[in-house]
Amino acid sequence: MIFGGTNMESAGNDPSPHASGPLDGLKVVELAGIGPGPYACMLLADLGADVLRIERGDADADHETTWELLNRSRPSVAVDLKNAAGRDLVLKLCEQADVLVEGFRPGVTERLGLGPEDVARHNPRLVYGRMTGYGQDGPNAQRAGHDINYIAVSGALWPMGRKGESPVPPLNLVGDFGGGSLFLVFGVLAAVISARTSGEGQVVDAAMVDGSASLMTLSHALMNAGFWHEERGANLLDTGAPFYEVYETRDGQYVAVGAIETKFYEELLVGLGIKGSELPAQFDRESWPATKELFAATFREKTRDEWTEIFEGVDACVTPVLTPREAARHHYNTARDVFSVDGDIQPQPAPRFSKTPGAIGRSPGKAGSGTREGLLRWGIGPKHQEALRAEGAFG
Repeated sequence: MIFGGTNMESAGNDPSPHASGPLDGLKVVELAGIGPGPYACMLLADLGADVLRIERGDADADHETTWELLNRSRPSVAVDLKNAAGRDLVLKLCEQADVLVEGFRPGVTERLGLGPEDVARHNPRLVYGRMTGYGQDGPNAQRAGHDINYIAVSGALWPMGRKGESPVPPLNLVGDFGGGSLFLVFGVLAAVISARTSGEGQVVDAAMVDGSASLMTLSHALMNAGFWHEERGANLLDTGAPFYEVYETRDGQYVAVGAIETKFYEELLVGLGIKGSELPAQFDRESWPATKELFAATFREKTRDEWTEIFEGVDACVTPVLTPREAARHHYNTARDVFSVDGDIQPQPAPRFSKTPGAIGRSPGKAGSGTREGLLRWGIGPKHQEALRAEGAFG
């Protein structure tokens, strides 16, 4: 095991074994939050990490599956963090953990007695992952916000939209999950590798403003070089170019076009039945609006599926725009088993590994429904659990 944790006591037969994967042996304590923190822990658990999700809940809750897919692949353990016995239980779990993940406002875990210094006294090798919007310090550290606010401040929201229109929020993909969860996972795993070498853990301050700003690196490079203008909907990748755009079809559906390279652009024109010799040069910005009107009119002549058939197997970078439900059952994705469609539809673990594949370990359950088995797996036996219950640790 690459990420080996220490054992407290033999737990006997594991009543709910977690999935194997490249992170098998990595032990994570998750102080439950919403959004990017749970998604980060889902990714870790899908790839084999043994994650305990600590949250308010009912230790006697049944195992009925819930809709909250971000909570899959790990048990939910009911703990009252404001109870002394509950706090001490978390500290005890941290003694054998490699990672703790929390997503509260700065200072909350310190007030609970579960801050980085508190945990380090019990396990100096532990990596303490902190997920916030604005970071652990700075003028906005204590301000509330959501994805839209964080990417607005980082400069990632402004360029997203069409010419003459307002910026369009990209769901909560760029701040919460791209700039948040993925950078948290990246930082935590990097810190674990460092801790294995140095013997010392550290705090990972993952802020969605920082992460979404980093995602804009190429855009800044293009602006620095003068290739990108600070004008919405007028550039290569922001719907300014006719060859990088979404077009409506005759049936009210859409196709996506991304024919940037010359050879792909030429294939696009062939599929559209347009002679390249009759058009201005591909990268003549002044001609882009007129060319876009021509492309739009042409795409409206056929249905989405007709265009899909025309461009099937052709390197013109033209694809149908699928709804999330269509995508789950489209042959593009069923061929690679991108989604699990057995029961509730959900994306499969990613990325893929040739020798240690990840897997969905368990369905998401009610808060607290995994208390007994989760704690047993981490060496907290039945008698100890009953003592904790009597002390109010489970709430």
